[in-house]
Amino acid sequence: MNLRDLQYLVAVADVRNFSQAADKCFVSQPTLSNQIRKLEETLGITLFERNNKRVIPTETGEQIVALARKVLHQVDTMHGVAKSSKDPLAGKFRLGAFPTLSTYIFPTLVPKIIVSLPQLKLVLIEEKTQQLLERLKRGELDAALLALPIHDDQLEVHTLFDDEFLLATPATHTLAKQKQVTQNHISGEKLLLLEEGHCLRDQALAVCQLAGSEEEQDFRATSLETLRQMVKAGTGITFMPHIAIHPDERDICYIPFKKPAPHRTIGLVWRKTSVRRAVIEKILPLLLQQ
Repeated sequence: MNLRDLQYLVAVADVRNFSQAADKCFVSQPTLSNQIRKLEETLGITLFERNNKRVIPTETGEQIVALARKVLHQVDTMHGVAKSSKDPLAGKFRLGAFPTLSTYIFPTLVPKIIVSLPQLKLVLIEEKTQQLLERLKRGELDAALLALPIHDDQLEVHTLFDDEFLLATPATHTLAKQKQVTQNHISGEKLLLLEEGHCLRDQALAVCQLAGSEEEQDFRATSLETLRQMVKAGTGITFMPHIAIHPDERDICYIPFKKPAPHRTIGLVWRKTSVRRAVIEKILPLLLQQ
């Protein structure tokens, strides 16, 4: 058993197909299939259920795949540590963010990082908050942009900025003429919200409960851009974080809340034991410029 065998194993588990896994690993299908079969013989177990259409990991296979992922990530981390010891501002740096932030912060942040840290290989990961936290603690991420608070003894947090919510309404809505709104204005209104798993959904629901408004149960969006287009179409109203506002838009109005406005607090989070602190210290000032 070697690292290449583990790479083959994880590739098959990811794509559930031997041919596609072989392409992903840049080997022939017979080579990959033979190595998986030898691995099964070595371990004395069946790793995958096979049929003509797809490949499914067995229950034990799932456990072995999870262990293989950890081994490969540890090896990747070893290479990163070795490279960063020679040049702490070089090597791979894996930065995560949740979808309702990454879409709007990465396009302006990445060019700044490239200019400031030209030797750094930046890898961007977009996941929901819980997945980001899990990957961060497993060592699969070096840092993540998250909505605070985050309570975890393993993690270090640096607060970056508050991202205020605005009320987004169709241009023809009765609230569109308001210069400011309060939570009383949305009492009784049906709000369009994101699907389960988005931290912005939970934040918006908290505001809804305080205001006495309700969620539109027949529709849950997968992205802020879907919400934006639904509002433009006159389907309803929603909350939109300031970072996602597009200036000079048509058919939609963004109305600020009276102070103190509802908001989300964004921070950079990393492991206290991280060896990439030098990179993090360089990235923090760039984030504070956002």
